[in-house]
Amino acid sequence: MDELFFGSCLPLAALVATIFLSLLFRLLALDGKETAGARLPPGPWNLPVIGSLHHLAGAPPHRALLRLARRHGPLMLLRLGEVPTVVVSSPEAAAEVMRTHDPVFASRPQGAMVDVVGFGGKGIIFAPYGEHWRQMRKVCVVELLSARQVRRMERIRQAEVSRLVESAAAASASPAAVNLSQVLTALANNVIARAVFGGECRQQEAYLRALEAVATLAGGFSLPDLFPSSRLARWLSCAARDLRRSHARVVSITAGIVQERMEKRRTTTPVADADVQDEDLLDVLLRLQEEGSLTLPLTTEIISAVISDIFGAATDTTASTLEWVMAELIRDPQAMSRATCEIRQKLGQGRVTITNADLGDLPYLRMVIKETLRLRPAAPLILRASQENCRIMGYDIPKGSPVFINTFAVARDPKYWDKADEFRPERFARSTPEYKWTDIEFIPFGAGRRQCPGALFATTTMELTLANLLYHFDWALPDGADPKALDMSEVFGLTIRRRSNLCMLPALHLPH
Repeated sequence: MDELFFGSCLPLAALVATIFLSLLFRLLALDGKETAGARLPPGPWNLPVIGSLHHLAGAPPHRALLRLARRHGPLMLLRLGEVPTVVVSSPEAAAEVMRTHDPVFASRPQGAMVDVVGFGGKGIIFAPYGEHWRQMRKVCVVELLSARQVRRMERIRQAEVSRLVESAAAASASPAAVNLSQVLTALANNVIARAVFGGECRQQEAYLRALEAVATLAGGFSLPDLFPSSRLARWLSCAARDLRRSHARVVSITAGIVQERMEKRRTTTPVADADVQDEDLLDVLLRLQEEGSLTLPLTTEIISAVISDIFGAATDTTASTLEWVMAELIRDPQAMSRATCEIRQKLGQGRVTITNADLGDLPYLRMVIKETLRLRPAAPLILRASQENCRIMGYDIPKGSPVFINTFAVARDPKYWDKADEFRPERFARSTPEYKWTDIEFIPFGAGRRQCPGALFATTTMELTLANLLYHFDWALPDGADPKALDMSEVFGLTIRRRSNLCMLPALHLPH
């Protein structure tokens, strides 16, 4: 949340007081109109102007909202500043929002910060539900995640994982620990960068730094989103200004990359049909732009927005989940031993290369990944917005209401999960080896129309990376540290990351 530094500046204090009073009068005037005749969900008591925000202090939002849900119920109404917000915290409530009334809640909340991050709705993730979103979703599924692109990305993924194994093998010869937080982030970034841009991109590092700054700034609550009617709130918001600057940097770098590729395509002989098999994702988007076959024109700005969405959805989420998996395993020697033994027994001795084709019969590894996604969902809050008046669980949800689906709370509902706060991969033994993202009590990739289309790509990347790390190495914490004392605290943003870097010692199990 934005911080205001008052010091002894009287004019600034007067401005803040003006905001406070004007918003107070506005809220008092609107409160009766908003609730007249409607049966709204219950919620905690509110303070003037800030509403329910004080209830979120002292814990990451997903944990604070879970605590409130246990007191006020699985469907709550919170006033975040001047914005009435519905919070969903149970599988039953999530099923009504994401299945029964999915078309009603298929859009995203709008706001000053979301508008910046989402390129004004021109991408996929934050695009309003409508013709543009449907077209870009189809492009994503049919073109960007087509069979030929999946095969091409398998080669990329294999090459990057092999590079990671070589690096860890070299590190195992020294007493220095490997910073898994850094190397897993680099792995995820390199896989997506090569998938999108083909080979090494000259501006890749600058682009990723700018994108990380945007993700950090967009991860919390901001004054413009809490008080959208206040121009003074927008003017005072440091985070909003920093976000616009960082986003402008992302736009500038992306535009330069796209322009450079467009010029290259104009001066290069058109590729034969066989060569289309090796198109990177940027080439696919530019080809669709040149063909003009889409209902809505594919502008360069839309291409930039889609590229940023792909990076945002696929890099930090994959890296953070892999990091949490290794942290959970090192804290549970029995689970680590079982996962490691399964991989080594199934693959046999002396394997140098492990590919996705080798991963067909590793059920426990998949249980470990699913249990980590349940305990540590990369995106703990799924954002939706009601497009019309609706009734959920007997309560009225007004049109335009932002809806937070707390996947963290849904996946810890004691009605569905025994000892829900414990890491117990065996709980998934009852399910099939294949991933089924249809169980509403387990929605790390969402559900309904807005379900993440890259779920399979993400999970196969995790499986390949973990299989290699566990097959080739035995892992331990530096200096003989007690695994149970490992810091597992979180940093909340667009994804849940570990507060501290995960550093571990690799011991080469077999000659590499």
